[in-house]
Amino acid sequence: MARPYRLQAEGCFYHVTSRGNGRQTIYLSDKDRSKFLAYLLTAKERFKFYLHAYCLMNNHYHLFLETTQPNLSRIMQYINTAYTIYSNVKRNKSGHLFQGRFKSILVEADSYFAELTRYIHLNPVRAKIVDSPQKYRWSSYPAYLQGRGDGVVDLHRVKQFLDMDLKYYRQFVQDPKVCPNPLKNVYAGFILGGVKFIKDKLSQLQAEVESRDFAHKRAIKNIIEPQAIIKVVSDYFKISPDNLRYLKKRPLVARQIAIYFIRRKTGLTNAQIGILFRMKPSAVSMAALGFEKKAEKDYKLKSIRDEISCRFEV
Repeated sequence: MARPYRLQAEGCFYHVTSRGNGRQTIYLSDKDRSKFLAYLLTAKERFKFYLHAYCLMNNHYHLFLETTQPNLSRIMQYINTAYTIYSNVKRNKSGHLFQGRFKSILVEADSYFAELTRYIHLNPVRAKIVDSPQKYRWSSYPAYLQGRGDGVVDLHRVKQFLDMDLKYYRQFVQDPKVCPNPLKNVYAGFILGGVKFIKDKLSQLQAEVESRDFAHKRAIKNIIEPQAIIKVVSDYFKISPDNLRYLKKRPLVARQIAIYFIRRKTGLTNAQIGILFRMKPSAVSMAALGFEKKAEKDYKLKSIRDEISCRFEV
């Protein structure tokens, strides 16, 4: 079954969640949570988005972000892949850490900004981890109360959309009488807003899906997880993924092709790819560029590259 299309545009607000595969714990320590936030900061620098709220739970996380470019899938692919590599290497595991695709809800900020940030900040209370949200370290709520950013959340941007002074925000969040779940009002599983907002976004989505020249189709199509690339290349050469990644006595062309595609079709840096293949970043670059030059002159290599590329698009 085809994946549902995501509306991706600049100036959009999204509530994003991602859960551990089989609801497994994704953060085993405070160091893990700190590392995730570090990847989140790197993503902000690379993809130029604003973060309005976040909360890291044990087996999932919540982000409330605002894009400045139509690149939500690239943002989340980078964050989840980078953290998965870190987690797998640390625990000597392989495979997926997160359960399928991330879930995103397009949000009308003018109507739901305050309610949604409250919902996110109250997650640890609902889970009975703490009895008050300010006692939970791994959310943006402490930064809201302090009135200054924590280096992760963009509090200056928050103040432009929050329809109340931050000093009243504590009372708003912790008022036991009025704490509705705004996600109960989500339309069609991916839009949260008023009637006009929903109609406008559905019209925009329809226009983009129907447009043959919609540039982002190509960008979204090219976003592939590195483990999927390794699996496709391993199957093509009939070797195990571990042999492809680690055993240098195997044909180097298979490793080169895998590295070449991972560089082209993911947001990973040479250093992160190097972790996957136990190589130095400079060696990763040389492997990818070396294969690219060989494929330009060798028709057989070019055919192999094109055949493998087609398998990603099935």
